[in-house]
Amino acid sequence: MEDTIFGKISRGDIPTEFLYEDDQCVVIRDIHPQAPTHVLIIPRKPIPRLVDAGADDQALLGHLLLVAGRVAEDLGVGDAFRLVINNGEGGGQTVFHLHLHILAGREMTEGQLTAGLN
Repeated sequence: MEDTIFGKISRGDIPTEFLYEDDQCVVIRDIHPQAPTHVLIIPRKPIPRLVDAGADDQALLGHLLLVAGRVAEDLGVGDAFRLVINNGEGGGQTVFHLHLHILAGREMTEGQLTAGLN
């Protein structure tokens, strides 16, 4: 897999404020937020797309979801947030290192697409 900006951020090669970090992932603010609260959960393991995850990634994927809930609570948006994973270019993914978006702080209705998420 080609190295990405998220790989460099998660390794600390690009100085970035981590809102949360552990041995499996980091959480940063999105530089182009689509909502008042918009953060990214980036696994340290470089998985290009969700469909590229294997059975051996099951624990990591579960961990990312638990971190999402914990971070949302810490940010004060635990009662109402959207969690988004884009998969592939046609799904809006532009950085091919799996990452999750937490979005909150604005109305999000059923069926509404969240444009601009990569």
